[in-house]
Order: sequence, then C-alpha cells, then structure tokens
Amino acid sequence: MADPVVELRGARKTYGSTVAVEGLDLAIPSSATFALLGPNGSGKTTTIRMILRIQEPDAGQVRIFGRPPGPGSLDRVGYLPEERGLYPKMTVRDILVFLAELKRIPPKEGRGRVERWLERVGLADRAGDTVESLSKGMQQKLQFIAAVVHDPELVILDEPFSGLDPINQQALRDIVADLRREGRTILFSTHIIEHAERLCDHVCILARGRAVAHGSVGEVKREHGERYVALGLETWSAVAEAAVREAPGVGGVTHDGAAFEIRLVDGAAPQALLRHLVERGVDVRRFEVMEPTLHQVFLERVGRPPVEMEAPTVA
Repeated sequence: MADPVVELRGARKTYGSTVAVEGLDLAIPSSATFALLGPNGSGKTTTIRMILRIQEPDAGQVRIFGRPPGPGSLDRVGYLPEERGLYPKMTVRDILVFLAELKRIPPKEGRGRVERWLERVGLADRAGDTVESLSKGMQQKLQFIAAVVHDPELVILDEPFSGLDPINQQALRDIVADLRREGRTILFSTHIIEHAERLCDHVCILARGRAVAHGSVGEVKREHGERYVALGLETWSAVAEAAVREAPGVGGVTHDGAAFEIRLVDGAAPQALLRHLVERGVDVRRFEVMEPTLHQVFLERVGRPPVEMEAPTVA
C-alpha cells in the first residue's frame, strides 16, 4: 500500500483546559475523497489547522506527502478556510491572479488559469467587478478558485458548502467530483451527513475531538455491526405493525405508513423476521436487507444528527 498523503499519529491539541483533538490517528490515501464528518465543536477545523501547520499539535505527529508540513509540502496543497477573507476593493480577476502568484504561478499564466476557472464557475462576466460587489455565494466561489488555481495535489476544503444555495452546492459537488477523477486527493470537513455520503469514499467521524469511526465508507458501515431491513407492506394496519414490532431480533422500528425501516439486533437473522411476518399473515410487498447509512452510523456513534447540535466555542 502506498504511503498516505496525510497522516496523523496520536495528534492532540488543547486550548487552555479544553481538549479540541485527543489522540487522533488519521490516514488519507492518495486520490481519495475524504470527509471529516462531525458536529460543530468536534475538532474538524482544528485537525485541518494542524495538517496545514497553522497550529502545532501539543503532542503526536503530522505528516503530508511523507514529511512534516513545511514550504515544500504545503506548496502542493490548496486550502479553502472556513473563515472567508478577500480584499474587498480588488477586482475579481486581480485578486485571483495575485493569489496565484503567491503560489509561484507567473502572472501571465495565472491570468489564463483565472479566466478558465471564472468561466467554469459562471463568474466570467464579473471578472472586472470588485470583490465587495459580489454576493456571499459568489465570493465563496472566488475563494474556491483561489484554493485550486495552482493545480494542487491535495485540496483541503473546510465547510466548503457554507453560504451556497442548493444549485451552487450541486455545482461545487460536480467540480469536486471532477477533481477526484483527475487524481487529486480531497479532504473536506462538513457537519452535513448528506455531503459526506454523496461525495466521499473515505470518512472519519469525529466526536468531542476523537475519531469514533475511520476508514472507507464501506468499512465504516460494515464495522457498524447492525443490519437494517426495508419492509414494504401492501397496506398498513395496527395488527401488521404489531407483528413487525413483536418479531424476533427487532431492535427498532420506524415507519411512514406501510413503509418500515427495521433495525436488527446483533446476531438476528433476517429470515426469522420474514418467516414471523408470513406466519402471521402479513402481506409483504418488499423485504430488503440493507447496510446502514452514514446517518445511522452517526446516530449510533455520536448520538444526535450534527445539524441539531449546539456549537461549542472550539471548532
């Protein structure tokens, strides 16, 4: 197996008496789309800042491209921070060419790259406008271009979908998918499970500064250890629902009319559930054993969905 593009071993970071990240082990393989998933305050941004050497870990090791973060390795990284910040009086074109120069791209080459990216994200007609004249969503697109205009091998996006409407969220997801097909390694943080489910092939779920699940999406789901059954009945009735809830091995039931989602306890046999329903005369239209979703894994490992959690002071 090739060395990981990003590796953390026992990384720890505190702010006073608050532990933001505790003993984090993380390995991000090459060409992966990797999500740091967790509620606000789980340690996502702190982890990213340690990777980029914006903040030094109090303990443990951080390596990028096989070595500690430094000018040589960080030049190969593109970074979209959670806190947005652009010079408001500069024009769109000028700020992007300037930021490309900071990544060692000559101005003439930078202008060509900037024009292509502005066209790609639908901002070509605003190239001569000042940054402050743009909407929040447009400025978000601008900062995304700044993160990728130098063709980085590793792209780090901290809450990249914040401030974007659904149409622009989809446009950004499409670009991230394109970057992945080009062989880039992409690390993004999010507290929205849907984004991780749609985009990533690897995930680390963080809770209170610790990794509670880590690996490929398939591995994380398999390690969850529970199976789910999607059950569809011809019609709902109180008798049929009672038969479902009383079946052997059923650990939890949710339903919307005649559509049921059933969580099986460890060791339960789906066949026993189906046999129980048939013996009780329940008219089954659909019976499908399913692996858990990331949402279900998150609920098991963390508790509540991240969008419902309050945000502590430490990111």
